[in-house]
Amino acid sequence: EIRQATGAIFIHPSEDPRVIAGQGTVCYEMIHQVEAQYNTTLDTVIIPVGGGGLAAGNTIALRALLGDKVKIILAEPSELDDAKRSFDAKQLLKHSPDNKLNSVADGLKTTLGPNTWPIVRDLVDDIYTVSEKEILRATKLIWERLKVCIEPSAGVGVAVALSDAFQTKYAGSTNVGVVLCGGNADVIKISGIMRDMDL
Repeated sequence: EIRQATGAIFIHPSEDPRVIAGQGTVCYEMIHQVEAQYNTTLDTVIIPVGGGGLAAGNTIALRALLGDKVKIILAEPSELDDAKRSFDAKQLLKHSPDNKLNSVADGLKTTLGPNTWPIVRDLVDDIYTVSEKEILRATKLIWERLKVCIEPSAGVGVAVALSDAFQTKYAGSTNVGVVLCGGNADVIKISGIMRDMDL
């Protein structure tokens, strides 16, 4: 209705190539900041994935700048595991029909699409999923230690970095970057969930 009334152009939030390209500036900046401040480079980067715009754009940037020297890991809630299932099956899958999309990481409820999926399929090294409790514990850690109000969708990446599965497989990683995206968090509501989970 808005398009018809105003002549506006619809831009898809994750599938539009311009959005994908724009998202890639996150890791472009991260790489240059790490090099400038620490005189080193990242060997592993963890990126949250939902619709895949952020993941695809930064995967392209990382491969262009660091090639195969960097391991690219995507992070996803266990409750929203379409990307992980697609990656394992090597074909694009949507959410399971019975999936209630019941995750505190509500920014990741969308699914990969025809533009983002091939990039993830061909250029990503791994996808890990984490539980709701792990996501909230990681989100709380960042709130308390870094004083940065990330949303739980960003906590997913931190939770993967802290997971036994990641630390076991990527034990040799010494410089790990985690993309902390967004601040769309109802702090009162999320704090209540954390309290109810005794975190």
